[in-house]
Amino acid sequence: MTSAQQLPRRSLQTRLALAYAAGIYATGVFVLVCVAVPLAGVQSTNPAGHRSSGAITGTGNGIDLPRLLTGSAVALVLLVPVALALGWFVAGRFLHPLRAITATATAISASDLHRRLGLGEPTDELTELGHILDDLFARLQASFDAQRHFVANASHELRTPLAGLRTLLEVALADPDADADTLRSACWEALDLGGHQERLVSALLVLATSERGLSRRDTLDLADLVEGVLAARRGQATERGIDLAAHLAPAVTAGDPRLIESLVANLVDNAIRHNHPDGHVTIATRTSGTRVTLTIANSGPAVPGDQVERLFHPFQKLAPDRHGGGDGHGLGLAIVRAVAEAHRATLTTSARPEGGLSIAVRFAHAR
Repeated sequence: MTSAQQLPRRSLQTRLALAYAAGIYATGVFVLVCVAVPLAGVQSTNPAGHRSSGAITGTGNGIDLPRLLTGSAVALVLLVPVALALGWFVAGRFLHPLRAITATATAISASDLHRRLGLGEPTDELTELGHILDDLFARLQASFDAQRHFVANASHELRTPLAGLRTLLEVALADPDADADTLRSACWEALDLGGHQERLVSALLVLATSERGLSRRDTLDLADLVEGVLAARRGQATERGIDLAAHLAPAVTAGDPRLIESLVANLVDNAIRHNHPDGHVTIATRTSGTRVTLTIANSGPAVPGDQVERLFHPFQKLAPDRHGGGDGHGLGLAIVRAVAEAHRATLTTSARPEGGLSIAVRFAHAR
């Protein structure tokens, strides 16, 4: 450890030692004054050449004023190093846990986030600080682990369509008997793979934008946004035989219209994609007090209750067959959570006993 890192510790201990020594010295001065002043007063009331009262001096000759003042001065001089030594010792004892916290925290941040301070008893301000740092390290570890997991999954998801596209083109070019129809078919498949990759990149951009926070806050009506999203997806729902039912009451809130529209679109797409033929999706908006609520419920495969939370993490899918249309990428509900957190909205999700999910997002009412 360098001297520059040790200097603040010595400086703080020096300041605390001087403060403690000053308190000890001031207490000593106060005690001597309380003792010496009354005795000096008694000496001053005795006539010259007379002994002091036996009540004060007993059977001895008593303490004359010069001797009393000399003894007090010597005691005050001797109290200076004693007070400094005691102050230094007490300051060192108080700073020892802080030094341990600093050293351990430095080692944790420099090497790994799996270590913890683990301060035990007694419970005081320093141990509370240690517990707060342990919680911070735990959150940082979870954040870094999630980031590494996200990067690995994103790389895999982006590499898969690229590898498929390359294989498709190589096969088409390697076929010497390929005619125009064969090449045209390969081009259409390449466009499909490119479209999937484009949707994935767009979803990643939306996720990154929502996690970054709000750049604008406009007043908007959730009912209008939901109506526009449903109008664009009724054809897709009709093809799959899914009934879209809307119960839209005015629900005015404030936020980024693009992000909230993305939240609604991902909820509706998720409800349509992971549904049964002849299933249903019900979406509603309403205002209750200071909150406006968007609720969406859909039929579909049964979702285990302990798996609901996992679905809101990036690239997490309940099962392969949940790719109903083959265009899912496992980011829809992660975007929903990120947009809700950016708007400080409350997200509540539950698995329906008959299958499917029920999701409610509660925004603050725009005053």
